[in-house]
Amino acid sequence: MNASPADQLRLLDIADLDARLRQADNARKNPAQAARVQELLAQRQEQSQELAMRLGARDDVQIELARVESDVAMVDARAERDAQRLQTVTNPKDAQGLEHEIASLAKRKSDLEDAQLTLMEKLEQAEAEVAAQEALVAVTNEEGARLSAEGKAAVADATARFEAATRDRAAISAELPADLLTMYDAVAARGVGAALLRRQTCEGCRMVLSGTDLQAIRQTADDVVVTCPECGGILVRTEESGL
Repeated sequence: MNASPADQLRLLDIADLDARLRQADNARKNPAQAARVQELLAQRQEQSQELAMRLGARDDVQIELARVESDVAMVDARAERDAQRLQTVTNPKDAQGLEHEIASLAKRKSDLEDAQLTLMEKLEQAEAEVAAQEALVAVTNEEGARLSAEGKAAVADATARFEAATRDRAAISAELPADLLTMYDAVAARGVGAALLRRQTCEGCRMVLSGTDLQAIRQTADDVVVTCPECGGILVRTEESGL
C-alpha cells in the first residue's frame, strides 16, 4: 500500500489517541475506587449485622430491667398496703401474718434491687457496645461516601477524556486516506497499530530490527507502507529511524 509520509506520520496521532481511548474507557468502566467500595459494602453488611445483634441484646436487657422495675413497684405497693392494714388489724394472728408477709416483701425487694443493679450495669455495657459498633459503621459509611464521590468524579473525568479523544480521532481520520485507515484499523485489532521506527528500534514492540530487515526497509520507497517484522505494526519512518 502507498501513502504519503505525512499521512503515515499522522497514524502515530491515531495510535496515541487509541491508547488514550483504551485508558479512558478502562478508567470509566473500572474506577480505582470500585474495588474498595465493594469491600466497604461487604464490611458494612457485616458491621450492620453485628450492630443488629448488639441492639437486640441491649433491648433484651432494657425489657428485663423494665420488668424488674415493675416488680419493685408492685412489691412496694403491696408492702405499703400491708403496712396500712397492720395499723388497723386487731387480730394477733392476722397481724403476725401481715408482719411475715411484709418481711418476705422486704426480702423480695432486696433481691429485685440487686437484680436491678446488675441489669443497669449490663445495660450500660450493652449501650457502650452499641455505641462502639455504631461508630464503626459511621467510619465505614464515611469512607464509602467519600470513595463513591471520588469514583463518580473519576468516571466523569474519564468519560470527558474518552469523548474528547473520540472527537479528535474522528477529525484526524477524516483527513487520512480511507484505505490507509482501514489497514491501520485491521493491524491495530491484532496488536500495535502504528509505531515510530526510532534508532532502528520499533517503538511498538521495543525490538531492534535485524540488519536484513533494515536493509529491506532502506530500499523501500518513502510512500510505501511498511510493517514491523516482529509485531506487525505499521512502521513510521522519520529522520530518527537510523536508516
